[in-house]
Amino acid sequence: MRTEAVTWFPSLNQVYEAIALVDGEQSLTYSELSDAVMRVVAGLLHGADSLKEERVAFLYPASFDYAALIIGIVAAGGIAVPLSVHASAGELSHCLSVAGARRLLLPGEMRSEALDTVCEALEIEQLAVEDLPDAQAPNTLPLATEQGALIVFTSGTTGKPKGVVHTVASVSAMVTSLIEAWGWEATDVIPLFLPLHHVHGIVNILLCALWRGATVDLYARFDADQVCRKVADDRYSVFMAVPTIYVKLIAYLKTLDETTRDQVTEGFANMRLNVSGSAACPVPLFDEWETLTSQCLLERYGMTELGMALSNPYEGERRPGHVGQPLPGVVIKRVSERGEDITDPATPGELAVKSRTAFREYWGNPESTEKAFADGWFLTGDIAVIDQDAYRILGRASIDIIKSGGYKLSALEIEAILLEHPDVSEVAVIGVPDDEWGEMVAAAVVLVNPVAEDSLIQWSRERMSGYKVPRKWIFTDALPRNALGKVTKPSLSAWFEG
Repeated sequence: MRTEAVTWFPSLNQVYEAIALVDGEQSLTYSELSDAVMRVVAGLLHGADSLKEERVAFLYPASFDYAALIIGIVAAGGIAVPLSVHASAGELSHCLSVAGARRLLLPGEMRSEALDTVCEALEIEQLAVEDLPDAQAPNTLPLATEQGALIVFTSGTTGKPKGVVHTVASVSAMVTSLIEAWGWEATDVIPLFLPLHHVHGIVNILLCALWRGATVDLYARFDADQVCRKVADDRYSVFMAVPTIYVKLIAYLKTLDETTRDQVTEGFANMRLNVSGSAACPVPLFDEWETLTSQCLLERYGMTELGMALSNPYEGERRPGHVGQPLPGVVIKRVSERGEDITDPATPGELAVKSRTAFREYWGNPESTEKAFADGWFLTGDIAVIDQDAYRILGRASIDIIKSGGYKLSALEIEAILLEHPDVSEVAVIGVPDDEWGEMVAAAVVLVNPVAEDSLIQWSRERMSGYKVPRKWIFTDALPRNALGKVTKPSLSAWFEG
């Protein structure tokens, strides 16, 4: 581990009264956020010199406490593990087990009998931020660049979420790269309603804004009416969302009277930047948003393992259906299935990336870590062509990854859960195209005994996050298989057409 010191959140090293976070009627200045971070550092360390990469998990919604935790855990020498507030107990159990967490911070209202059982089995202490010991803030040691800083879980082709470890250096690089590329200013104000267990919400919005000294308005969930009221008041200078949110905004705008709609669309037009990401933005949506708001969406491409890698230009032509060029510090090539470099722009190839933003490892999974790289290049699994100097993503190399509403879902993980149902003998899950969600989760199921679709949906919702539950179902006597007995998923797409 390299030992040179790095600066962690320069905006907190200055005491000033600019507003960092707004939650409803309450606001937190940068001075107050700095104090909250130091209380977290002192309480977690409780006299120790460093957490020495202890994985500290937390289950907080968008809040002042969330911000203090994700910054403070790292400042104390630990690895922050933000978890989904919508995850089931089984999903949380997997993440907590993989990370090897011994402490889970969460507000009292997030506790449940099921989570208590999980934490008892894993010997994890549950406590709220206010339960941390009242200790003296230490003179913290300089952070090493390769110290682990963040574990974000993502779904891979193995079917189980893997813990992606980012370091102080890679998180810093992700943030500073976007601040440079997208022109972040301390005067910026941005709403945050995206999930805070994914890179989009964590890094692109929260950490970028707080690093730069800007202001973040926190929303527990996306609420078109609340957000648009602020937009109409010219509250925001930057707006970032997934395509599904833009679809919902367009639908909401169409319900408003002409005067109110004009106020909202003018509010969007007055912003300096609108970004769409986490899933491909359909060209019709791109065009309709520009017609309504005069805003040309900036599309970009990234992964949990890399942060953002490609982006349309902040200043210059943004082409619908394309994700632009590599961001500062990112080198990209395309390779064939045999690993050979592809030089012809029109020939599809898998994106391979070298970047200072790249992750360090999959926690506790050296085999998957090794397989993810070839000669130092991270293999993304995404296929792309180059069209007039701009990258265009064609899709995943694996059909087992579904991009729905900004989430990247593992079909194999969903299949594994559905197979736990006593009346399900076989199941195949795929993503089918959908204008609103990008892809919709669809399941072909072979039953032992008859089960009503509504009953199976309810059963599924009790065992997985709502966005993972299939929205289309087909019940069949048999699944299509090849000579080796493997389900031929590409042939399933036709089953769900219409």
